Amino acid sequence: MTTDAKLIDPEKLQQAGAVASGVLEQLDAMLLGRHQLHEMVLVGIFARGHILLEGLPGVGKTALISALGKLLHLEFRRVQFTPDLMPGDILGSHILQVTEDGRREITFQPGPIFSNILLADEINRASPKTQSAMLEAMQEHSVTLMGTTRDLPRPFFVLASQNPIELEGTYPLPEAQLDRFLLKLSVKSADVATMEEIITKRRHGSPPEPTVTFTREQLDTVLEAVDEIYLPAAVAKYVARLVAATHPDSPEAPENVKNYVTYGASPRAAIAIAESARALAMMRGQATVSFKTVAEVAPAVLNHRILLNYKARFDQIDTYLLVDQLLSALDEVGMNLPGDISIDAENTG
Repeated sequence: MTTDAKLIDPEKLQQAGAVASGVLEQLDAMLLGRHQLHEMVLVGIFARGHILLEGLPGVGKTALISALGKLLHLEFRRVQFTPDLMPGDILGSHILQVTEDGRREITFQPGPIFSNILLADEINRASPKTQSAMLEAMQEHSVTLMGTTRDLPRPFFVLASQNPIELEGTYPLPEAQLDRFLLKLSVKSADVATMEEIITKRRHGSPPEPTVTFTREQLDTVLEAVDEIYLPAAVAKYVARLVAATHPDSPEAPENVKNYVTYGASPRAAIAIAESARALAMMRGQATVSFKTVAEVAPAVLNHRILLNYKARFDQIDTYLLVDQLLSALDEVGMNLPGDISIDAENTG
C-alpha cells in the first residue's frame, strides 16, 4: 500500500468499533474472566480466519465457540471429532434416492461443514485421514467430492478445540493444517475469583443467553472496516522481517532461533499477522496499524507455525517463550535506534 492511501472514514470506523465492542461485552458477560481470550477470538473472526483453541477438557473452549455462534446469528454446526469419524461425516456424501416418478438418482447430502461456523470439537482426536479432509475447505472455502466442487457459505470459519498432545487418544495435527489456522490460542483454567463467581451465580455452570445479538449486516460492516485499516510501509516491513527472523538461516535471526528452531513460519504467517493487526486496530478505534498492534497479535499467529528441534525440548523452550524473545530482540524499524527513541508508525512509510 502506498503512503497516500486513503484512511478509513472516521464515522465508519466508529460504527464498526461499536459493533465489535458490543460483541466483546456480550462474550465477557456470558463467559467470565476471559477478556483477553475473547478479544483475540474476535480478532480472528474479524480477520476472516480460522481459530484453534488449545486447553485441557472442561476449561470452556466449547462454551466459548457456542456463545460466539449465538451472538453473530450465523448458521452454526458442531462436530465431535472421535477416532471413528470419517471424512463423509463432515463433508457430506452421495446417496441413492428414489424420485416420485420411480427413478433412481444419486443426490448429494451436505455435511455439517456447509455452515458459517463449524465447531470442530476436540479436532485432534480424529484420525489424520479425517483431519486432512478439511484442508481444502479451510483454504479454498470449497469442498470437492466425486469430481464436483461446491462452494461453502460466506463467511466461513472453522473454530476448533484441541486437547494438549500429551493426553492419551490424540493425533497431532499436520503442519499443513496447523498453518491454515490464523490463530492458536491457549485456554487456561479459571482463577479462584472467577470460579467462585461461576459456582455462586451460574447454576450447573451454564452461561446465560445473550441479551443482544448481531445481524449479518453488522458483521459485514465490521469486516469492511477491517479491510480499510491502513498498514504503513514501515510496519509492513517489520512484519516481513519478523517472519523471516523465525528461520534459523535468516541474517536477522537471534541466537535463540538459530539454536532451537528447525523450520520457521511460512509466508502465510506474514499475511496472518497483517490481517490480525488490522482487526485489532479496528477494535481499538485506530485507523492505522502500529508496531505495538503487530507485537500483540504476533504470538498467537506464530506459536503454532514454528517447528522446534530436540534441543528446545531438552532445554524446556516452547514457542510462546521463543516468540516473546524474538519480539524483544528484533528492532522494529531495523535501524538499531537507542531504546529511548520511538517511531510513530502513522507517520512512517
